[in-house]
Amino acid sequence: MIPVRSSLLLLAALSRLGAAAPAASSASVSESVSETPTATDSAALAVTTVPFASTDPNEPLWDLDSPDSVPSPVRGSLGAPLLGPDNIPMDLENPDLFAPPTTDNGDTGNSKWPFALSHNRLQTGGWARQENIEVMPIATAMASVDMRLEAGAIRELHWHKTSEWAYVLKGTSQITAVDTEGRNFIANVRAGDLWFFPPGIPHSIQATGDDPEGTEFLLIFDDGAFSEDSTFLTGLHMFPPKAVISKNFQVNNSEAFAHIPDKELYIFPSTVPPDDQQAPVSPQGTIPQSYMFPLSTLNATQLSGGSVKIVDSTIFPISTTIAAAEVTVEPGAMRELHWHPTMDEWSFFIEGTGRVTVFASQSNARTFNYQPGDIGYVPAAMGHYVENTGNTTLKFLEIFNSDRFQDISLNQWLALTPPSLVKAHLNLDDATIAQLSKTKPIVIG
Repeated sequence: MIPVRSSLLLLAALSRLGAAAPAASSASVSESVSETPTATDSAALAVTTVPFASTDPNEPLWDLDSPDSVPSPVRGSLGAPLLGPDNIPMDLENPDLFAPPTTDNGDTGNSKWPFALSHNRLQTGGWARQENIEVMPIATAMASVDMRLEAGAIRELHWHKTSEWAYVLKGTSQITAVDTEGRNFIANVRAGDLWFFPPGIPHSIQATGDDPEGTEFLLIFDDGAFSEDSTFLTGLHMFPPKAVISKNFQVNNSEAFAHIPDKELYIFPSTVPPDDQQAPVSPQGTIPQSYMFPLSTLNATQLSGGSVKIVDSTIFPISTTIAAAEVTVEPGAMRELHWHPTMDEWSFFIEGTGRVTVFASQSNARTFNYQPGDIGYVPAAMGHYVENTGNTTLKFLEIFNSDRFQDISLNQWLALTPPSLVKAHLNLDDATIAQLSKTKPIVIG
């Protein structure tokens, strides 16, 4: 079942995009009712059973550069000026929450969470802040961590019961891992590149010296209830009997384990790893499928309004639970109106400013504004689009709990549907229907 279930919802969406149905006079309606209808009249009859969608462009009423005096919960004749106290910086960031477009309706759940509101865990050597269902209840399928390591700092050896997908925002991260067969892996993952660890695979992360400031990366976990505070560690500090530790490692020296830390290290400083760091030679060999993918070197698909890079298990075979797209949208352009049939979308905004409208069933719709460092979320099958509302390139990630990237384009769907059906639903003329794209535009200029 598709999310854009009614002509009303389609009309609202098309109206927001400047393609509203043409107006009809009451005379023309009565004529079409009283006479035997032609094909064109049948289309008019279908649409005029309800009012035509508004042609109001419903643009944001202000932006981050607007004066503090501008934000007001008023749009045209709707609303009234605020009389009580207010958080003006939040209003400037969220014009479409404070004075929403008239096409918004009902409730879709909160689809925005700024990492700036996440509690930060400060450590010697770096920090980590997370987002999960505790702070963003709608995000049930995925959770995330934004982590920073100073040069040489280490995220200690650990593993998770979920998979871990990562996108490096800055610097270079050196990762190591060992699989169930005793095969090992080591790689340097640079800005714009990815790594993926399946559930239960023990691994580590260390910042190299490539960037004197170290590294920062985004981690995605395929469970919205995931907590970074619930990872599994090497655990030696939890074994008080030294005899057990000595027996396990077959070391008879009672002092050999005398200086084990008595609690987790989590993030801690260390020396920068050498450029030619090698993993120990394993008699079982190395892991056959790479845990790293060089997304930064992948050629982007250039589109009329921006670009897209798609990475899933078809080109990154080990990544069986996370698929992603890195999208750029130029000023004035938009990521087309689309939906993902069976997958929730978790998004992260890296550069620029954007605006997302989410369409749910029963004609519910809600609009959100995003800045760098913000997280977005769209439940499976809900229609949505992304507009660039700034004067610089908008760059963001679309991430899915799936092994494949899939979406449905509204433009392509209508273009590949018999024109008479499209005309009957939307009262579009032949010229407009002929302009619909039979291939996905993805990002429209």
